[in-house]
Amino acid sequence: MRFMTWNIKTGGGGRLDAIATVIRRERPDLLALQELRGFERDDDRILRELAEAVGMVPHLSRSLLGQPVAVLVRPPLEIADRATVRWRLHHAAAVVTVATGAGPLRVVSAHLNPFSPYRRMREAVWLAERYRPDRVPTVVAGDLNGLDPGTDHTGTLAPQPGFLRARHLAADGTADTRAVAAFLDRGYTDLWKLAGSGSPLTVPTTRGGGREFSRMRLDYVLASPAIAAGATGMVVVRGDETEFASDHYPVRVELSLA
Repeated sequence: MRFMTWNIKTGGGGRLDAIATVIRRERPDLLALQELRGFERDDDRILRELAEAVGMVPHLSRSLLGQPVAVLVRPPLEIADRATVRWRLHHAAAVVTVATGAGPLRVVSAHLNPFSPYRRMREAVWLAERYRPDRVPTVVAGDLNGLDPGTDHTGTLAPQPGFLRARHLAADGTADTRAVAAFLDRGYTDLWKLAGSGSPLTVPTTRGGGREFSRMRLDYVLASPAIAAGATGMVVVRGDETEFASDHYPVRVELSLA
């Protein structure tokens, strides 16, 4: 099955046709979306219209402080269970469980704190413990707003003004990678390390804004080891509408659950 995650930038205002075009072209079976500002208005009207346009069934999670997130599922897959997580999160997490031929698969669409490295780390620790990958096969995906451990981020952070660089620095002035590391420490696998090809950088796009970013990787697909073993063909989707439809590029990966 094909999995995709995408931060569509503050509700996709004026760009929803382009966003729908990309989703239809990529045709994911499971889709994690973030920054769905306004999608909850009028009984989720915008969400319902986008889901209908791309042939998927949505689950939206509203946010208390930030912006909603969602998971969309393409039939014949069905949502067997769903949940919304708002407590302790700046934005939110949307959680669905779908039945597959290999058993249940849980998907968590998350958007972690963009401003505070410490709060971002605490959100990650809490989510990783709540949705432990050794209990139910799980994919956690979305805009984690963090840097990955094991990579030299000196060149990534150097071009940023001080107040923006501070969003990604630990107390000792080094690159803060604790949020992503919290998931890895709990047993999740970073699928890019196994199946990624091309550039992993997901922000900014060429015509979608994103002046607060240097060229960075902020969007991830993390999974239980059993799922990771079947991951192939992971790419950051570039070109055409993705260059202006958001300030983030979508990330796509093929999953085999046999």
